[in-house]
Amino acid sequence: MAKLRVGILFGGRSGEHEVSLLSAASVVNAIDKTKYEVVPIGITKDGRWVTAEHAERLLKGEAQKAAGEGARSTQAAALRAGDPEATPGAAVLASGESVVVPPEPTRRDAGLAPFQMDANLRRASDRAINVDVIFPVLHGTFGEDGTIQGLLELADIAYVGAGVLGSSAGMDKDIMKSLFRAAGLPIVKHVTVLRGEFEREPKKVQKLVESKLKYPVFVKPANLGSSVGISKAHDRKELGPAIAEAAKFDRKIVIEEGVGGKKNKAREIECAVLGNDDPKASIAGEIIPCKEFYDYDAKYVSEGSEAVIPAKITKAEMKTVQRLAIAAFKAVDCTGLARVDFLMDSKSRKIFVNEINTMPGFTAISMYPKMWVASGLSYSALIDRLIQLGIERHEDKKRNQYSR
Repeated sequence: MAKLRVGILFGGRSGEHEVSLLSAASVVNAIDKTKYEVVPIGITKDGRWVTAEHAERLLKGEAQKAAGEGARSTQAAALRAGDPEATPGAAVLASGESVVVPPEPTRRDAGLAPFQMDANLRRASDRAINVDVIFPVLHGTFGEDGTIQGLLELADIAYVGAGVLGSSAGMDKDIMKSLFRAAGLPIVKHVTVLRGEFEREPKKVQKLVESKLKYPVFVKPANLGSSVGISKAHDRKELGPAIAEAAKFDRKIVIEEGVGGKKNKAREIECAVLGNDDPKASIAGEIIPCKEFYDYDAKYVSEGSEAVIPAKITKAEMKTVQRLAIAAFKAVDCTGLARVDFLMDSKSRKIFVNEINTMPGFTAISMYPKMWVASGLSYSALIDRLIQLGIERHEDKKRNQYSR
């Protein structure tokens, strides 16, 4: 029986590029090679696609010699989010030699059909990437926001994870919260402002925030992950710079009231969800950050953040978290996988749904796989199940009729 060809798509243009490489390397290392033929497909930081041969070299770090030891390499080497042996390859994707362009929206056979540019003749020659299913290990903008999912829909190929709607709704914190509210889920007080509004009338935006929320507040780009661009503003003096920082990454900024107020710090609870129409929730875990909150450095660079699985909460609270995680998953029309993050008031113990991540960090030591391991599903079995869910979703979609 022929092996299923699985394309591992990684890299991308987002601020979570390096984390994506770490996740992809872990998947490539752990996937069952007796069942699947792996085809690595890399996307550079400037949006170029590199062929499987070069992508595989990049994941192994073999191109590091040619790429040199730049600033990004230093940062990547310090990342502790992934398997240590994968870390050296986390900065070299920017120097791919063989470049392919994304597929045309024309279906030939099942699979992506990009073409490679001949450097000497400057012409395009056919170079199909024939895969049965794509595992997009892409985090953040252009990977987790529905854009790559739309491309794969046009190519009519099965893929792992949420579809276009679930991905885009889950990525946009403003839209996400609107859907959570409509579903009756408990969320924190928040205000959404546009970058242009802040640039034109910063004092007006400040007054709006202070009329709706109490300090401290968390200021976030609406469309980004891994806590990139997020700041905690303790007072009016810190609010403006926090909004300006978030505005570097998105035109829409979400400002949330801090759970617990000035005296108490919120507990950060996470829960993994797996499935399509009938999703299941894992045992919940808790993150104890080494900093004031779980920012990018606390996640990937600094030592000291602690993951506690299972979370030290009561059985009733665990059931509540699992129920809300599934409800949040369904509220944004998610499929495949998601990690749902919660905030718990340490004093009142009230639980709030904070956000959903439709393509969470996926290294062997990331919270999403670890919560499933604690629930009885191994990392390699989780990868296998996600591939099955992607294929099942694609087969179900084939039942749709698109013409009369």
